[in-house]
Amino acid sequence: MKNIITIMKKEFARFFMDKRMVVMTLLPAILIYVVYSFMGTALQSMYAPDEDYVPSGCAVNMPDSVHQMMQQYARFNIQYIEPDEIANVKELISQKMTDFCLVFPPDFDEQVAVYNVQTSNGPAPNIEVYFNSADPNSSDAYKQVYALLDAYEASLANKFDVNREIVDADLATVEDVSASIISSLMPMLLMIFLFSGCVGLAPESIAGEKERGTLATLLVTPLGRSELAAGKILSLAVLSFLSGLITAMATILSLPNLMGGAEEMIDTGIYGASDFALLALVILSTILLLVAAFSIISAFSKTVKEASTAVVPLMIVVMLVGVSGMFGSAQSDTALYLIPLYSSVQCMSGIFSLSYESVNIAVSCLSSLVYAIIGGFVLTRMFNSEKVMFSR
Repeated sequence: MKNIITIMKKEFARFFMDKRMVVMTLLPAILIYVVYSFMGTALQSMYAPDEDYVPSGCAVNMPDSVHQMMQQYARFNIQYIEPDEIANVKELISQKMTDFCLVFPPDFDEQVAVYNVQTSNGPAPNIEVYFNSADPNSSDAYKQVYALLDAYEASLANKFDVNREIVDADLATVEDVSASIISSLMPMLLMIFLFSGCVGLAPESIAGEKERGTLATLLVTPLGRSELAAGKILSLAVLSFLSGLITAMATILSLPNLMGGAEEMIDTGIYGASDFALLALVILSTILLLVAAFSIISAFSKTVKEASTAVVPLMIVVMLVGVSGMFGSAQSDTALYLIPLYSSVQCMSGIFSLSYESVNIAVSCLSSLVYAIIGGFVLTRMFNSEKVMFSR
């Protein structure tokens, strides 16, 4: 154990004394927060209507009753046009030069007065509303116009009520919305962050030392190869965990900004200490597995460049597995939690959606730990092989 701790201290000193590596670890988290916040602001400005904007549009055959109702409950600049001008107004709407066009049938009020849902044979009078969904101002104007016309129709017919005297008809809670959004995004992002943390440290730790010749010096010291492998894996796991944790915190903090400032849609307070503790266990076991895999690839490689290239297939696997967490809820079949990496994503999805099963998380963490131990055993055998360690 003393030798393992010595190796870990050496790796920690190599990392924390290298300002470049520390900065490169913190920089992605800072960039993620800044970029996500900028993206949220940009998306909000692109798809949200302008503040204090008064929609403008055209109307054909609009009766005074509808015009008064629209001016009473909303602000619109409405211009009356003739039917032969509709085509020109449609072109203006497509060019985002005006917001909407209302086309009423002639004698609209008279047609509504004589229409009866039960006795009339023909269809009800129809109002055509044209707008441009690519224009936020036009799309918002359409929503306002449609809501007013729908309310006006209800006031005329009044055949039924919708949610009368019911204030809270929407049963979705903030917790439900938050869990749904976070559980669909965070497993994939966490897997990418954990991969990035490992890929930035493992190749330099083993392949880098092989390339510089310092690993050969370690191998000739009275140090057990299993101790060297354990020290490398554990130290890299701790450093990768710190890297992934910092990046994940930056992502969670920037999610409201990414959603366009909709803080009410995302509430991280729905998770308790037990949820974060389980998530930490899943992340630690996943990191141990990833570090073991990276260490084996790095030990096979002769240079850092070769090791960085060799991990590309593993990167594709991690990304595909991470994306799988975006489809549906966490699996309930315990056997699936024996699959490396995939089980970690399922555990993360279950924790973030607040629908996890403790047995499945235990199976996933233990299986990942077993796979990591097997990886450490393989790395030890590689350290014992002069053909692998000293090949040029």
